[in-house]
Parts: sequence; structure tokens; C-alpha cells
Amino acid sequence: MARGLLWATTEDLVRNRGRVLSLYRQLLRSLNSPKLPLNLAARLAKKAELRTIFMLGSEEHSLHNIADLIETAEYSLSLLKEGEIPKYIQ
Repeated sequence: MARGLLWATTEDLVRNRGRVLSLYRQLLRSLNSPKLPLNLAARLAKKAELRTIFMLGSEEHSLHNIADLIETAEYSLSLLKEGEIPKYIQ
């Protein structure tokens, strides 16, 4: 994300696409983990919430905000792998 100074260029967005899709898939899979104390309805609600977060994030064009969103997703994934539910999706 170095081409655009403040706003993401098309190249910046394409460069992050694979990483974002991978994070999205990993987060969805992690919500199915038996380590999480969620019933089926709660899992479906969390998945819907996650989809909404990623849809809203896809409209972001600020380099700093995109970097923050990716960092937050990675942190949330690490918590989900440990069996904890991140606060922003509780």
C-alpha cells in the first residue's frame, strides 16, 4: 500500500484482495469451531455480522483505515483460534 499517499489506488486494492479474501474465509471457518460457546443461531448471527463488516469495509478507500481493518481481522482470527469471541462481534 505505498502507491497512493492517502487514498488507495486500484493497484493497492488489487494487492490486498487475496489477503482480505483469505482472512474472510478463515474467520468464517473459525466461527464453526467447537471451541466457541455458541449455538447454531448464534453462529449464524455472527457469520451475518462478519459479512456485514466485510461489506462495509470493502467500500473503504483510505490506506490507513484499510490497514487497520486488516490488522483487526488478523487479531480477531487469533482470538477465535484460541476459542475466544472478539469483543467487536460479541
